[in-house]
Order: sequence, then C-alpha cells, then structure tokens
Amino acid sequence: MTDDARFTAVLDEYHRLIEERTRTLEGAPFNDGRERFMPVGKETGQLLAVLARSLEAPRILELGTSFGYSTLWLASAAKTAGGRVTTIEKYEEKTAFARQMSEKAGLSDVVDFLVGDALEIQRDLSGPWDFVLIDHWKDLYLPSYDLLKPALVPGAILVADNMLRAGQEQHLDFADAVRATDGMDSVVLPVGSGILVARLGRAVV
Repeated sequence: MTDDARFTAVLDEYHRLIEERTRTLEGAPFNDGRERFMPVGKETGQLLAVLARSLEAPRILELGTSFGYSTLWLASAAKTAGGRVTTIEKYEEKTAFARQMSEKAGLSDVVDFLVGDALEIQRDLSGPWDFVLIDHWKDLYLPSYDLLKPALVPGAILVADNMLRAGQEQHLDFADAVRATDGMDSVVLPVGSGILVARLGRAVV
C-alpha cells in the first residue's frame, strides 16, 4: 500500500470513528475530556495541510493532540515539506491512540508526541516554530500564545481552532493579543468551528 493510500485509509477510519462516537455520545454530558472526540474536521484539516505544506521544512507545534486527527494532517504536510511535528496532549491514552494511527498511516517518524501539562511542557520547548496549531483547553489559548510568541520565526503561521460560535467570535482576549502583536496579520475564517489564521511578518521583540 502506498503512503497516500495508507493516509487515506486512516483518514477514513477516523471519519467512521467520529460518526460512531457522535451517535454514542449524543445528548450525553461532557466528562473531564478523556472521551471527547472533537476533531477539527476534514475541511479544516485540509486547510492546515495546505498552509503547513507552503513552508519549507516547517517546525510544527500542535497544542492539543487529542485523538490525533489534526496531527495526521500536519504530519502528512511535514513529511511532504521535509518538516517535523511536535504535539502535546494532556492524556496518555489519547496520545497512545494518536501514535497508533500515525504509525498505521506511515507518518510516526515525523511526529514527536509529548504528554503532560501544556504550559509546563511549553516552558521547556525552545522552538523555533514555523507553524503552530492551538486547539487545546480554551482557557490556555492566551497563556500558551504568550509562551510561544517569542519562538515564532518571521513568516510563521499561527492557526487557532474553535474561534466562532453561532457566528460570533470567541476567545477575544487571545484574538486581541494576536492582533496586537507587532508584525502579525490575522483573520478569522468561517471554516469548521471557525479558525483564526495569522502570519508573522517579522520577529517578535
């Protein structure tokens, strides 16, 4: 099976799991996050891959591996463009599942899986980063951005998911901080659950 065929097969497996999990949990209250299966969706995944693939040998940071759906898209782009993904997740069982899926897709060799508190791990990561996806706990968006901002290189792309609800922008403190960053251009797009896409034109000082 070719690498493209393996990637497509794993994507199809994810889509079946998403549909099944949605039916199973419909109407059920959310728990502490261990069972949440809330991926970015195919359209957002495709956009992430296009953006990441536009960079040369991108050093990619993902905050919020979850079950690894967006990780798969980023890893595919990284492998094509000669880059690498570092992804952080709070729960070991989610990381184990994501690692298994990346192995099935033939992409585990370009992904570093880290487990633990996102802010603590970020403090030990020096970067630099060419591409960042923020998609973890929403109250961590702003403190995570404050930590990673100095490690963004000129031309870096930042994406944050779940930025719209009922057409209204969410996480305004985080969005305002991105817009206030010198040299950063950004836009919120109605893709999936709403994504903020930003690009840094020059180094943050």
